[in-house]
Amino acid sequence: MTKIQKTTACNRDCPDACRIVAILENGVITQLQGDPEHPVTQGFLCHRTSRFLERQYSPDRLTHPLVRHGNDFEAATWDEALDLVAAKMLQFREESGAASILHYRCGGSLGMMKHVTDHFFERFGPVTTKSGDICSGAGEAAQATDFGHCDSNDMFDIANSRTIVLWGKNVYISSVHLIPLLKEAKRRGTTIVLIDPVHHQTTQLSDLFVQPRAGGDAALACGIARWLLENGRYDQEAAAYCDHFDRYQDLIQSQTPEEWAAAAGISLESLQAVAAAYANGPSSILMGWGMQRRRYGATTVRAIDALAAFAGNVGIRGGGASFYFQRRAAFDFSFANPASAPRTIPEPLLGPGILEQTDPSIRMVWVTAANPVAMLPESETVANALRTRELTVVVDAFMTDTARCADVILPSTTMLEEDDLLGAYGHHWLTAMEAVIDPPEQAKSDYQIVRELAPRLGLAEGFSSEVDFWRNRLLKKLSDQQVSLAQLKGNAVKSPFAKEVAFADRKFATSTGRINLIHELPQEILTPQSSRSLKLAALSTRDAQSSQWKEEEQKGPALATLHPSSAAGFSDGDLAWLTSDAGRIQVRLRLDPHQRQEIILMDKGGWHHKGRCANALITAELTDDGQCAVYYDTPVTLKPIASLE
Repeated sequence: MTKIQKTTACNRDCPDACRIVAILENGVITQLQGDPEHPVTQGFLCHRTSRFLERQYSPDRLTHPLVRHGNDFEAATWDEALDLVAAKMLQFREESGAASILHYRCGGSLGMMKHVTDHFFERFGPVTTKSGDICSGAGEAAQATDFGHCDSNDMFDIANSRTIVLWGKNVYISSVHLIPLLKEAKRRGTTIVLIDPVHHQTTQLSDLFVQPRAGGDAALACGIARWLLENGRYDQEAAAYCDHFDRYQDLIQSQTPEEWAAAAGISLESLQAVAAAYANGPSSILMGWGMQRRRYGATTVRAIDALAAFAGNVGIRGGGASFYFQRRAAFDFSFANPASAPRTIPEPLLGPGILEQTDPSIRMVWVTAANPVAMLPESETVANALRTRELTVVVDAFMTDTARCADVILPSTTMLEEDDLLGAYGHHWLTAMEAVIDPPEQAKSDYQIVRELAPRLGLAEGFSSEVDFWRNRLLKKLSDQQVSLAQLKGNAVKSPFAKEVAFADRKFATSTGRINLIHELPQEILTPQSSRSLKLAALSTRDAQSSQWKEEEQKGPALATLHPSSAAGFSDGDLAWLTSDAGRIQVRLRLDPHQRQEIILMDKGGWHHKGRCANALITAELTDDGQCAVYYDTPVTLKPIASLE
């Protein structure tokens, strides 16, 4: 038996971008392990990636191109499929202009080579693309407004913190490689505070858990700042590097501590406790992404940024307001010009946006690295938009909800079969992906697909090169810093452009060079209206990456968790209809007294065609900035099964 090890990296939508050691026996991958040499991965993988071989060798994987004929798909050769697609693309461009074609790519793969595919459609058209970001748009926009750009202190800088605030962050699900660092910090005496409306496993790591109302985070941030002001625990030099300092003080003094606590949905004692802990600095805030997926998501992140600045925790070791790491900043995309798109559709509004476009209408959609029917708001609207185009092309390895709406399905490679480059949005290390196994004969990467499509569209000259030509092109800025592709293939390299401490010079890329403090809040945050409506939140789970579930895991009604007092007339385990203005799904109830009364929780990424998709209930709406999806503000109602039969 021949047993070898090969190393690659995980390109899925996760902040850690782990290095993977694949164990192969006689050409078959038998085990995936974390690379012990990677400073973040440190020898272990999350549960989702540890079980990736179930997906890699799944019998449900697509093995050849499929072309729709009526209600069914028939197998086709690659030449047949690409000839059909190319002829349609040329026809649509000739008759209606390239804007009649929409290229949609999301975060199913975070590899930098996906930008080359974007460039292909730009060169062909340019075509219509998406704008905004369903996942992080509001938070990134907020920090760009406040600091000029969005970045964080080095991941390991939390070792310098006396207090660490996990604000809306479940590290056991979304940042497992922070857990050893947090445990070590706690062993040294660091105080760990968890702020989250959802009760979850991270409470086990926390010294203090504060559970604000859903959407109460901005009020809590202002209440903490009010406490700091009253107790003289703020940075009295902050006015030197912050704009609107006086107006910010007016804002936090516009309500009493009791009123801020009430607006946040917590007791005054809880507000005082978290404020006192945060005042014991240096204090770092590590933000999750849930709170910016609300209607006032950008406002919420801005309120937390302002608190960090007011406390003097920006630009220092052990401080920071960490929302995102610049995963693309080290790579060179100067060959592309995404601003050339003739029009864009905000990503959260993709379904209605496709249907509403005129002059020209959207005649064709190309979807890759995405399953928008399952993952975007108004699932049925998205599905209808895709089903009613003249041609919808989906690149995927599986028959997803989105693939079911396609006219042509092109089978793709997996992350264990591709060569690519990766940054991370949870740390500053860069690495290369290397195929550790050959793909099935019929599967192709996104770049291989456009490379074979290019000659059919008159673009052969621009897209005839091998993958490493493009990888080296993407590394142009790094090569000037003596970082080579060979180095990245060998191990992770910390970005030479990253700072140990973000904004250490207290100079910011804003128009004035100073922090832009928020100084007003919407009335809805200041005096939230009481409501008996439940708010739906579909959260990440340890068991599946987005919608990448196994077939057997999507049988029967989806589980919905809520507080017993919010389930009047229902018992644990009951079936019920969960309804909203957008639709309804059947769920099985799980009652949990640890949850707040205004929220109901589901797993993210349930399959629409199995009736388990929470996004079928979510109305397509944009956050206050950044064109992020408003995932967690949809009111829903429980109804007995018999009432809607």
